[in-house]
Amino acid sequence: RAVTLTQLADLVALADARSFTRAADVAGVAQPTLSRQLRVLEDELGAPLVQRGGREGVTLTPAGEVVLPLARRMLADAERARTGVAELIG
Repeated sequence: RAVTLTQLADLVALADARSFTRAADVAGVAQPTLSRQLRVLEDELGAPLVQRGGREGVTLTPAGEVVLPLARRMLADAERARTGVAELIG
């Protein structure tokens, strides 16, 4: 399998919201779907990316801290690609 932009967007939403429920709302998906997507991403990358639970909600693991800025950059690059192509085709 490959890492998808949707999985990366879910990670970013989760990092920002610090809650699976709020992140799912932001992503426009059901909470179990977001949770499943994140688990697949963690399996693909071979490490847990978030610490679930705790009083301060969801927090990133060291692996999550490494992946998050890369995820933000990849999502921004994908958006620039969409914009560039849209401008090209008018």
